[in-house]
Amino acid sequence: MLPSLLMSLSLVATSVLIHYEALRCMNESLPRVTFVRERQKVLFAIFGALGSHLVQIMLFALAFLILHHTLGLGLIGGRFDNSFATYLYFSAETYTSLGFGDIFPAGEIRILAGVEALTGLLMISWSASFSYLEMRRFW
Repeated sequence: MLPSLLMSLSLVATSVLIHYEALRCMNESLPRVTFVRERQKVLFAIFGALGSHLVQIMLFALAFLILHHTLGLGLIGGRFDNSFATYLYFSAETYTSLGFGDIFPAGEIRILAGVEALTGLLMISWSASFSYLEMRRFW
């Protein structure tokens, strides 16, 4: 249980830092961008936030791969074929709390899945707030 918990906590911290830096960089640089119109800056903010989410999803997918495939902590059941693409799919599904249910965690790895869902909820909410502020500024 300890490896899953430590991996989860480190990924939460990493996700928060990645997202903070991505949003901070966009907040500081977008007002200085001159090659696009004001309204188009909102698109840059949206794509920047999306890029941050994709990086976080990939990090969680890598953690699932390490915990499941390398360390053998827990199982991933359902329509799972042990490819990185499937880990990535499962991570995206978990991060967004979509939960189709075609792939599911069992054992220790469930801790990481729960923490990823909570992290995704917070990061997506943070992006929504940031998008609103950027729309007020540039729209």
